[in-house]
Amino acid sequence: MRLQKAITHLYNIDDVSIDVSYPDPQFGDLATNAAFGLAGRLKKAPQQISEELAAAIVGDEVAAAQAMNGFINLTLSDAAIWKAATERAQKSLKGKEVVAEYSDPNPFKVLHAGHLYTTIVGDVVSNLLEEAGATVRRVNFGGDVGLHVAKAMWAIVQTLGGEHPEKLKDIDENERPEWVSEQYVAGTQAYEDDPKAQDLITEMNARIYKIQEIDDHNSDFAQIYWTCRQWSYDGFDALYRQLQIAPFEKYYPESETAPEGVVAVQEGLKKGVFERSDGAVVYRGEPDGLHTRVFLNSASLPTYEAKDLGLAIRKWQDYHFNLGIIITANDIIEYMKVVEAALHKLKPEITGETRHLTHGMVQLAGGAKMSSRKGNILRAVDVLDAAEAANRKLVDKDQPEVVLAAVKYAFLKQRTGGNIIYDPEESVGLTGNSGPYLQYAHARARSILAKAKGVAASEESALEPAEHRLLRHITQFNAVFAQAVNELQPHLICTFLYELSQEFNRFYESNRVVGDPRSAVRLQLVQAYADTLKRGLAILGISAPDHI
Repeated sequence: MRLQKAITHLYNIDDVSIDVSYPDPQFGDLATNAAFGLAGRLKKAPQQISEELAAAIVGDEVAAAQAMNGFINLTLSDAAIWKAATERAQKSLKGKEVVAEYSDPNPFKVLHAGHLYTTIVGDVVSNLLEEAGATVRRVNFGGDVGLHVAKAMWAIVQTLGGEHPEKLKDIDENERPEWVSEQYVAGTQAYEDDPKAQDLITEMNARIYKIQEIDDHNSDFAQIYWTCRQWSYDGFDALYRQLQIAPFEKYYPESETAPEGVVAVQEGLKKGVFERSDGAVVYRGEPDGLHTRVFLNSASLPTYEAKDLGLAIRKWQDYHFNLGIIITANDIIEYMKVVEAALHKLKPEITGETRHLTHGMVQLAGGAKMSSRKGNILRAVDVLDAAEAANRKLVDKDQPEVVLAAVKYAFLKQRTGGNIIYDPEESVGLTGNSGPYLQYAHARARSILAKAKGVAASEESALEPAEHRLLRHITQFNAVFAQAVNELQPHLICTFLYELSQEFNRFYESNRVVGDPRSAVRLQLVQAYADTLKRGLAILGISAPDHI
């Protein structure tokens, strides 16, 4: 950049940090506070330095520079702003290995709206990191052992009239995943209401761990277990395909991470990382400003903490990642801090950074209630069905791509961390900040290009102010993208795309494109705008159709 060259030439300094921002358009295309970083070293006032630099940097790339209160406002040349609008962002994470763990549904249970949110956000965070050059390993984790499985298995055995795996063939193939989750609901109710059922479920819990321990696939009970576990996975995979997300590279079931966690806890017990308490094995978190949690219960069975510990170790063994991403609900923030603290004391060789992204509850706008037919929860499919029903009120036809755009964008446009308020009607609207609106904006731009029958090369000509302003906005995509990667916040891409579409609307309302003497230049602007929309939507996992 000319600014760095000017600093080196004028002051013989080449290690100054240069921050660049986007001022109000009336002040130029870029602004920098570099003079403030130089003032102390040069023993000069920032305004004097900014004036000296402003005079030195005007040239091929910089059409004008103005010193104001120590800041420098720059106006780029037409050639420079065209280049900035069409170049790709730097691959800042090239060579980095990232493990992204998200979705995390439990077999034998329904995939609920929270899982839907983490699935969508996790996929887009992974897209951001991949676009930045990282190699991203998408992984999934879920509990295929534990009390919830025993509750489902108890109800399944009751429904089948005993341990009769041959009767499973009678379950409708298209209803099997939902049938399994319904058994979990029935088993949960029995566990809460019937002491005898509770005792049997507790016994079944131990049997399920034994199946895993001896790798039993032949007993009647084991056949029921493995078959129904697979039905759950099949249901998850079907929803992932419907969501059009990238496939997961690996699924870590708790039955595989639990033994790893037990071994690690026993090793940590010898090293003094863990200690015994009332027959259980615990981690004392108070010295770390945390709290105490149980990793092995009094029956020596692994808790969730031990399973997560085993998972963390497995992920490191498999990938030796530079960065690990975990996306969960925000009710386990403190829990995860304890697991991470224990992990790094037990395995200091694990040097990869871990970033834990969290979210709140997925709720419907206005406090409306919507639950599954059984289970009293908001399912992932309930959200998708609500979006489809809302879209049908507007357009009486199937539009799966529009429905997906509506749900994804409604989740993604909100900063991660808080509760998610989902409004089906708002999400499918074509006049507000929605996914379908951006799809329509892209299709509209492509129709302009189609009407003109392509984009011809234009002769060199100075940009008019309105053209320069639109192009200036397009140039900001790479900076917004870099910020979204750094903060792992997809909503920044959403906000940029919506604001860009608004900027284009203002331009198009006042500037004729097709048939205008400046049509060649303006069609190139439309092309750059449409390409930027398509690129941003692709990162968000949203299709950019040429027609809607």
